[in-house]
Amino acid sequence: MHRWFPNRDATFAAGLAGQVPRMPANPEHLEQAALEHLPAEVWSFIARGAGSGRTLAANRRAFNRWELVPRMLTGIDTADLTTKLFGTTLTAPLMLAPIGLAGLAHARGEAPAAQVVRDLGLGMILSNSSSLSLEEVAEEAPGANLWFQLHPPKSEALAVSMVQRAEKAGYQTIVVTIDSWTRGWRPADLDYAYDPFLRGHGMGTFLADPEFCRPLPSDVPHGSKEWNENLATRWREVFGHSHLSFDYLATLRTVTDLPILVKGVLHPDDADLAIEHGADGIVVSNHGGRQVDRSRAALDALPDVAARVAGRVPVLFDSGVRTGADASIALGLGADVVLLGRPWIYGLAIDGANGVRHVLEAVLAELELTVLMLGAGTVGELRRCVEPAYHARPREAGDTHHDRRPS
Repeated sequence: MHRWFPNRDATFAAGLAGQVPRMPANPEHLEQAALEHLPAEVWSFIARGAGSGRTLAANRRAFNRWELVPRMLTGIDTADLTTKLFGTTLTAPLMLAPIGLAGLAHARGEAPAAQVVRDLGLGMILSNSSSLSLEEVAEEAPGANLWFQLHPPKSEALAVSMVQRAEKAGYQTIVVTIDSWTRGWRPADLDYAYDPFLRGHGMGTFLADPEFCRPLPSDVPHGSKEWNENLATRWREVFGHSHLSFDYLATLRTVTDLPILVKGVLHPDDADLAIEHGADGIVVSNHGGRQVDRSRAALDALPDVAARVAGRVPVLFDSGVRTGADASIALGLGADVVLLGRPWIYGLAIDGANGVRHVLEAVLAELELTVLMLGAGTVGELRRCVEPAYHARPREAGDTHHDRRPS
């Protein structure tokens, strides 16, 4: 059983020798530190959300509607965070969410993150818009618990090719993202006139696929203006399957035996439909606020979806998680595993593999300490420790002090 919070104690001990961490533990400071290591348009592409950013902000505010209620003198002095998912044991219920174009943050793309999750006994969902190919990431991190995210392309042949490549390369799960069949309205990207895909970024897995490359001219030098134009045209041709239905899951089932998860669920009825059509898991997510402005906060959707799923399949959660305490709330509201998104790419931008490790160890240390101080002992016991925040509870008749928490 891994212990995470001793890393905190080691930091304090190093402080006695005048050593301070290179990276901040505060997630807000981490985001700002990443700005110093990234071009403004790249930072904006990663950090900003759709429209006016209301959903991005709502994802964070939603955590304020819940509070953790510790129980004292339980006699618990160790926390068991281990979690089993699809036959694999994770040292904690935490994985890296899929984020594309990691090569914009670090020269080695997704490889350092994959190596860190392998070393920590966690897992990573690789974006199909990765800078490295899915094979390269697997080769760089042998033994890592890697899952493959599929944005269903218009071409069924391309989808089949990608899924079968992932299975052959050792990926353990296919995560079908259903909430981004077209790009969201993102004013920050428009203000910079910046679309990294049209500049040839995020094409690692595509360019390693014979089905994707088949129409590309073989006599045009890679990296030339003509090549980039052809690549952008081909990408536009295949990106975004606008006519998808839940029947798509049955199509995928004919080409792979891997577990299939559906990512982007906010409504309990969609969770039901996904399971009825063969989904092996649900990911509650609004794409980190990047797709639909004023969409429902993902955390607000989690309890209803988890209740409807009722343990039939695992429920994963992302969108808005920044800290171990955040993860505790999501786990307490029904998530089996929490996915961490933007913070890991910030860590990658600041200090490569060391930065990703720093971010994960900080979240894990706080998660472990939170579980211990709640008197929970295990992740499963968190569900008795999460309650609506006092200010968010329905006002009762005759309550004249509903806006103040009793002392």
